[in-house]
Amino acid sequence: MKRKWTSRRTTFGAGLLAAVLVTAAGINLGTQSAGAADCDNFFVSPTGNDAAKGTEKEPWKTVTRARDEIRDRGLNTGPRMRCDITVNLKAGTYPVPTTIELDQRDSGVNGHRIIYRSVDGPGKATLSGAEEITGWQPYKDGIFKAKVDASKPFYTLFEDGTRATNARYPNRGTEDTWSPYLTSILYEEDKMDVRNWMWGKPGDWDPSWDLSQASVTIWSGGSWSWFTDTIPLLDTNFKKTQTTLKHWTRYAMVNSRGGSRYFFHNSLSFLDQPGEYYLDSKAGEVYYKPRSGSMDGVKVLRPTVKSILDLAGESAEQRLHDVTFDGLGLQYSDFVSWYRNGWVSSGDSGNEHKYPEYDRQIEMPRNRFGAIRLTNTSNIDLTRLHLSDTGFTGIYLQFANDHTKISDSLLENIGADGIKVEGGWPGEGDLSNHHTITNNYIGHVGELVPGDAAGIELMSTGNNLISNIVVKHSARYGISLESRPEVKDGDQYADGNVFKYIRLEETGLDSGDMGAFYTYGVANQEPHPIKNTVEQMVIGDVMPDASMPDSGTRGVHMDAGGCGFSFVNIQVGKVTDQKYQSYQCNQVTNGDWEAGFDASKMEYDKIGVLPTFPYDVPVS
Repeated sequence: MKRKWTSRRTTFGAGLLAAVLVTAAGINLGTQSAGAADCDNFFVSPTGNDAAKGTEKEPWKTVTRARDEIRDRGLNTGPRMRCDITVNLKAGTYPVPTTIELDQRDSGVNGHRIIYRSVDGPGKATLSGAEEITGWQPYKDGIFKAKVDASKPFYTLFEDGTRATNARYPNRGTEDTWSPYLTSILYEEDKMDVRNWMWGKPGDWDPSWDLSQASVTIWSGGSWSWFTDTIPLLDTNFKKTQTTLKHWTRYAMVNSRGGSRYFFHNSLSFLDQPGEYYLDSKAGEVYYKPRSGSMDGVKVLRPTVKSILDLAGESAEQRLHDVTFDGLGLQYSDFVSWYRNGWVSSGDSGNEHKYPEYDRQIEMPRNRFGAIRLTNTSNIDLTRLHLSDTGFTGIYLQFANDHTKISDSLLENIGADGIKVEGGWPGEGDLSNHHTITNNYIGHVGELVPGDAAGIELMSTGNNLISNIVVKHSARYGISLESRPEVKDGDQYADGNVFKYIRLEETGLDSGDMGAFYTYGVANQEPHPIKNTVEQMVIGDVMPDASMPDSGTRGVHMDAGGCGFSFVNIQVGKVTDQKYQSYQCNQVTNGDWEAGFDASKMEYDKIGVLPTFPYDVPVS
């Protein structure tokens, strides 16, 4: 869906915070001029040649060529690195057929950094994890088809920078919604807890459908509308209106005698709407119905990678460090053939842990990726990025990372979470801490994984600053902070976090028992000293789809513990339950759900992204 945009140049009160952030940005963005004395500066261009010299007049063609030059010549070794090394990417699109990888050998040293920047301005140089599909031929009913490599299946598709819908039934109401749904039923009393058999209502399924390569996306749990599973079908019995799933769902598909909302997708039988596609991975053919009715001038792109950038040290002791990515565009990445959030039961990871319950909270190994993934890193700056059209998470920090800075960036049209920071298992070492996530606009998250989607999700991580954030349009959360209710204080690492100047809009669009700002299992033991603070936050309406069967939506929901927080100056719009739900273990000062709320204490001019934000932001 094409969205309207406007320049974010509203007159704000500058304030001390804005000045500090601007100053910090100037320090960390690698602003030394190209060709500065005694500094190594290299140039890359879409029209360059990797056999060239890497100069401004004779640039290289790929980022990996610049990386290898620095690495192979030892330019970032102790004796040689006397100032920052800068790789200048000229404007244009850089195809990424395989993930760009950096490891500890690619670190800055001696207090200096290696900087990869868009030299012509923010968003001008774009790393594209996709390739165009060509050779389209008419099929029928306005549908076209083309050959693709059957050995390289893909799980999302784009037309001219807009995500296509995997042909589905029932058809979605709009390109911005996940509904409408069908609803599963309880077929027999002893099938209440079944997680791989699904029954539909008699008459809901058409026996003429070809479901041989179809999948289902389902809010498993029946009345628990918490997580979505996306799972291929194994076989289908139309007489019984029953299908067997290839993998277990997170929860049973019937709970408290209530069924789960679901839709089928990836069948040619469902391809009847403009902007829909079907992939026949067995035959190596893709079918598409263009939005304009014609393929003339239409560019259809299939993702080539799940991660565009993979930044990873060898271990927690040998980290990649002191690297900056400044002003780059990163567009297109892939999803997976099936998805479930976490393992089904405690201990299912197959590894012994002090808190095996955390297996149910953390991503399974197959799903630990993002368009940008960080593992075993320190002092990585991701600034002024334009990250869009991802198959899964936008930026994913896995386990051991510290002092990451994500700032001044626009993230939009994200398959799952916008930014996910996932530390290790509780009680086994504080691996993830001291991150700064500031002055970011995160729009349209959870496009492929609406269940548990968040603009920013923090898990087992502490001492972080989250400030000047806008999250807009999420099926579930705006921001979440999570541990586990079984974890003893001292073994969980979700303390010392500061959230301030936050705006959360259009959250909870399709889920229940949630809050736009959400915590789970944090600080469960008395006496609950204040260890996390939330200040100056505006939450818009939190109104779910009418089909959502769950207990309701909230502005702030402190779930399964959620203690030891200070909330100061918080305003919440319309909700279906309470604006604020918590145990009596937090401090609230000037929340608008309490009598005597004073709106004059809200610093509206500082909430959201700052005037220094380098991109236009959407108005719808």
